[in-house]
Amino acid sequence: MTERTVHLVDDDDAIRRSAGFLLKTSGFLVVPYASGDAFLAQAKSAVPGCVLLDIRMPGMDGLEVQQAMIDRGIALPVVMLTGHGDITLAVRAMKAGAVDFLEKPFEKTALLGAVDKAFNRLRQGDRLQMSAADATLQLASLTGRERDVVAGLIQGHPNKTIAFDLGISSRTVEIHRANLMRKLGATSLSDVLQIAFAAKLGADD
Repeated sequence: MTERTVHLVDDDDAIRRSAGFLLKTSGFLVVPYASGDAFLAQAKSAVPGCVLLDIRMPGMDGLEVQQAMIDRGIALPVVMLTGHGDITLAVRAMKAGAVDFLEKPFEKTALLGAVDKAFNRLRQGDRLQMSAADATLQLASLTGRERDVVAGLIQGHPNKTIAFDLGISSRTVEIHRANLMRKLGATSLSDVLQIAFAAKLGADD
């Protein structure tokens, strides 16, 4: 059941029930946990799979649980569940190795897409990791202004903040963002972040 087991870690019972239902009806085995501590207590002996991890929880939050997994050598791919306004935290999670993040409320297609991405990571391991050289080569296709926008994105800044910092309009940032995503072959912000972090951008932050 390795490739069908999802460890769902969220203190919100409604999320555990709704996401659990969507996953179960799509053929996954779902193991729910009401806290990060409860998950970590079982993680070493848990069936390999992917982890859906809420970023804001009482006790240990998602970032702390993610770090504890790294410290303990628990190499299960993580998808962060975030609320509105948690983009800065989501960026930190991606920088620490999360496969993707989902903003609540999320659609079934987005949930299944993120879980599929996590299982690809689990199956292929390091082969799926982009090399720093490849990522740097991809970023070299961007204009200077597009790279400035990427720099803002890896800080977790929204378009309005990036626009203010660069002295341009939000609409111009949107255009640069659309262009850079096309050039990078990215379909989401998480794709851009993975390329940027593979190229070691923001490594000193």
